[in-house]
Amino acid sequence: MGKYVLVVPSSAKEGRDDDYNEWYNTQHIHDLLAIPGIKSGRRFVPSPMSPMPAPANYLAIYEIETDDPGALLGEMNKRAEAGQMPTSDALDFTSAQLWLFEETLSV
Repeated sequence: MGKYVLVVPSSAKEGRDDDYNEWYNTQHIHDLLAIPGIKSGRRFVPSPMSPMPAPANYLAIYEIETDDPGALLGEMNKRAEAGQMPTSDALDFTSAQLWLFEETLSV
């Protein structure tokens, strides 16, 4: 079984952080964790000690275990298109990105 992390930076629209965080923390993260293969999710904000500027105001990292990451991403899209993973109008879609990394070493 392959191990992956899904890395998702995103930001709220100007002045909508409270709405964005309410949606993310009570709805969105749980919608994602309901997808088979997504084992856990964590959220972060940029540290003032970071040597480089962050690409967004928030970062989510999801740990994934699956033999078919393409099918898992397809299931995410399917649920989103079916309205099973509603988005928030507080999300700044221009800030949202998504990367899937495959684990190569764990010590």
